[in-house]
Amino acid sequence: MTAFVLVSGPFTGGWVWEETATRLRAAGAQAYPVTLTGMGERRDGSGAEAGDGIDLDTHIEDLVRLVDGIAATEVVLVGHGYGLHPVLGAADRRPGRTARIVALDTALPEDGAAAVRAVPDPEVRARLEPVTGPPGAAEAPIPPPTRGTWPRWGSIEGVPAEALARLERLSAPQPPGTLTQPLRLTGAASALPVTGVLCTADGSSIDLVEMLVESGPPQFRALADAGVRFLELATGHWPMLSDSGELAEVLLRAAAGEGHRVALPERRSGRERRSGRERRSGRERGSGQDQGSGHDQGSEGAQGSGREQGGRHEPPPHLLPFLLDVPEVTRERHGRIDLHLPEADGPADRPRPAVVFVHGGPIVPDQRPTPRDTPFFLGYGRYVAGLGAVGVTLDHRLHGLADYPRAAEDLAEAVAAVRADPRVDGDRIALWFFSTGGLLAADWLAAPPPWLRCVAANYPALAPLPGWGAVESRFRPVDAVRAAASTSAGRPPIVLTRAGLEHPAFTATVREFLDAAAESGAEVEIVDVPLGHHAFELVDPTDASRAAVERAARSVLGHLGG
Repeated sequence: MTAFVLVSGPFTGGWVWEETATRLRAAGAQAYPVTLTGMGERRDGSGAEAGDGIDLDTHIEDLVRLVDGIAATEVVLVGHGYGLHPVLGAADRRPGRTARIVALDTALPEDGAAAVRAVPDPEVRARLEPVTGPPGAAEAPIPPPTRGTWPRWGSIEGVPAEALARLERLSAPQPPGTLTQPLRLTGAASALPVTGVLCTADGSSIDLVEMLVESGPPQFRALADAGVRFLELATGHWPMLSDSGELAEVLLRAAAGEGHRVALPERRSGRERRSGRERRSGRERGSGQDQGSGHDQGSEGAQGSGREQGGRHEPPPHLLPFLLDVPEVTRERHGRIDLHLPEADGPADRPRPAVVFVHGGPIVPDQRPTPRDTPFFLGYGRYVAGLGAVGVTLDHRLHGLADYPRAAEDLAEAVAAVRADPRVDGDRIALWFFSTGGLLAADWLAAPPPWLRCVAANYPALAPLPGWGAVESRFRPVDAVRAAASTSAGRPPIVLTRAGLEHPAFTATVREFLDAAAESGAEVEIVDVPLGHHAFELVDPTDASRAAVERAARSVLGHLGG
């Protein structure tokens, strides 16, 4: 018999699983909805209620004791949100008793990661940071969200009004130590099978996972391991409240080992990929010449080690070399920005235009190398410096979906610092956005300053992706380009580079943006890479990709008068 141990996210307890547990039991399984120490009915009015002494280890021990008392031969541990942290800790301590781990609409944390790192609410993250938070705030219980802030913690799509009211009524403060204590894993459970249940209305999907494995940060390559499967649910982040029957069916399928396995794409050398894609292009498109034409460092990246392929050690995608051969130039570091400086014309060198490159995300705060130190952004910075402009690379703080305002502040401060540099012509600035960094273009398109001569974007998201309800409505370039129609005389031209094999969610936002741009009369130059994927500069270093980068850069610099 299969026993499901059901562990929910922060502020909640076993009560959220009641309907799902009933359906699992009706199907012949055992179900154990868990209320962790200090939560829900396990707040006893003493120190436990205030969270004193309660941390992640406390909750791991809760689960270990429960697992030890289960007689069923097959125990499936289900973790939702924060609940995945104690689930992984318990599996690490009882790998022989755990048949499978199910990650419900939640990314798998790594050894040493504290749950606060994945908290989507920036106010809570700031509160738990001893350096920046108010005195004593890091030790105080975290109050549960209000009706207006629950969406920061995941989409509430599909949750009936009465269930949402119950969520608000029964939610409890979260002991801070559960979020700040790092998860320590020995690796004992590393061989256990894992099923990821993706809630598509919260922005997750198998298509998105496949894109991340192909071109995202290195830790996503583990999602293609043989023991990992994926299932989808067409609902928001709280399926136990929005669709308990379908969730129960999916959990039963997961326990049976069903699900989609993501394939790790074969990677070849730049020369092999170039010749192979060009041969396919010739067969599929006749002469098939590209019409001209950032990689998102993002989504919780962390340094990886690459893999062996054909006797070679292949680096992870974000550490692949830049597709153009660019010479090194002088690089200066000033806080969050790096300046890649062109060669001086002489002692009286004139101020130069500048191009500011803006990465996507979200990325984890401790990702190494940071975006500006990757070959990708080093390559872009050096490339435009070689063409006579100052290349500016930036590390902004887009660590969660609710962080776009903070990232926008970082970008605005960076641009102000660049314009104040005497070597920069402050009246000739371009902004070049990549991937989900494209949402940061909204402010600049809505109210463009006269010195912003060009906005460029490669494979961008130009509206929040499905399920990204935590992103403020302000960050919609689609709406910004419409709103700026009345000021068309001062609007900067837009250079938009599209990947022909882009993820559908990104493609939809670009299509919507182009429709809005056409309606408002915005000037948009489109650079297409028909056989390119997201982050084509890294994963598709073909002649067509090189031509696209060169054409886009020439266009941007042309608008700068450089």
